[in-house]
Amino acid sequence: MSLPAFEAVLCDMDGLLLDSERLSMRALVEAGAALGADLPMAFCHSMIGCPMDTCAAMVLAREGADFPVDRLVALHETILAGFIEDGLLATRPGAEALLDALEHLGLKRAVVTSSARGRATHHLQKAGLLHRFERLVSRDDVSRGKPDPEPYLLAARLLEASPSSCLALEDSHNGVRAAHAAGIRVIMVPDLLPPNPEMQEKAWRVLPDLHAVVPLLRK
Repeated sequence: MSLPAFEAVLCDMDGLLLDSERLSMRALVEAGAALGADLPMAFCHSMIGCPMDTCAAMVLAREGADFPVDRLVALHETILAGFIEDGLLATRPGAEALLDALEHLGLKRAVVTSSARGRATHHLQKAGLLHRFERLVSRDDVSRGKPDPEPYLLAARLLEASPSSCLALEDSHNGVRAAHAAGIRVIMVPDLLPPNPEMQEKAWRVLPDLHAVVPLLRK
């Protein structure tokens, strides 16, 4: 069955287009250890899809108000940047095929990410994907990040498309929540977080990878 007539496709970045969540989690654990904090991987996974300010608040709630969270954020960025410069960043399976299909169909395209604009631009450039999108909505562009619908509503507005004419692609729970709250049909392509009953309810489809999205786009 083909998708309804969509004008635009809105893609998350980390864990959806880029295989970057594992690198980010590894960097966070290493940064925490360097500052004397034990940040279990399960705790780090709970931050997936959250903007950095939310993640910082979660760390302070766990480690105490005196914990140097600004140093943690900076060290995490340094370690992650090292991983990227070492060539460890890869695209997720099917990302290139998906973008080829979207371009062939003439659909408008935007990235909607919880990352800061500088990081998002750098990572997309490194992966060779930045030029394939017309718009980029980052955490810096909105007052409230995911799971608030604001990032998705802004992306639709920038592409001059109504939310009901957009399709969102997400890997995280907060991303699915944000797109759903914006009135945008969303496909979840899980990465580190499996779909739970809430995701099964809010997502229009749950698919194993981006390759599985492509046949649904054929007209």
